[in-house]
Amino acid sequence: MRVLPALLCALVLAGCGGSSNDGTREMDTGTSIASGSTRMTLGVNSYLWHASLDTLSFLPLQSADPFGGVIISEWYVAPTSPDERLKVTIYIMDRSLRADGLKVVVFRQVRAGNAWQDAAPSADTAHKLEDSILTRARELRLATLGQQG
Repeated sequence: MRVLPALLCALVLAGCGGSSNDGTREMDTGTSIASGSTRMTLGVNSYLWHASLDTLSFLPLQSADPFGGVIISEWYVAPTSPDERLKVTIYIMDRSLRADGLKVVVFRQVRAGNAWQDAAPSADTAHKLEDSILTRARELRLATLGQQG
């Protein structure tokens, strides 16, 4: 349930974007959200941003910075694995929709008695999350292009 406040915060903060030469503000995707005579922008590629939030929607979020392009989840314990927990950090490093503009880091801990100890995540967990985010970002982009045409 923390995704909704993060999304609302992102939309509110998006109004602080930079201006173009004509005094209006444009989204990096070529689309804009008009609010009177002002247009809002994200600091990173909006398709990657929204796809990341969609993909991590099952995780509680600790923070989401649409201008720095960083999303950090809280620790998540899957109901099927109560002695293991994961935390995910996503870095969106480009305003373009590019595979190398996205980095996913996964942290894993296992329970040892009453304490949590760091453990190595599966080698392909971050890669699978990146693929899911990129696939979703492409879907969002295609849906937007379909609405414009």
